[in-house]
Amino acid sequence: MKYIEVGIGNTWLVRTEIELADGTEFEQKGIVKPIVFHSVYFRIWLGKKVFIWDSKEGLKRMKKKRSAFKFIFRITSHHSRHHD
Repeated sequence: MKYIEVGIGNTWLVRTEIELADGTEFEQKGIVKPIVFHSVYFRIWLGKKVFIWDSKEGLKRMKKKRSAFKFIFRITSHHSRHHD
């Protein structure tokens, strides 16, 4: 999968995170095309609480061990090996 994220709290304001089939991940600054739309989500991370609204999975609340502040909008895309 490929995740295009815009928001506060990541390394860059706009980034693309790519997750390969073997579980490894890497990120790049900006948007890596093509985008093959799968879903969108919003994440608000305040302290150790994380609130997520996902267009496919609905609303979720999680607790994290570390404290952070993030406000992220994400487009989830199917990963295309032919173009990335």
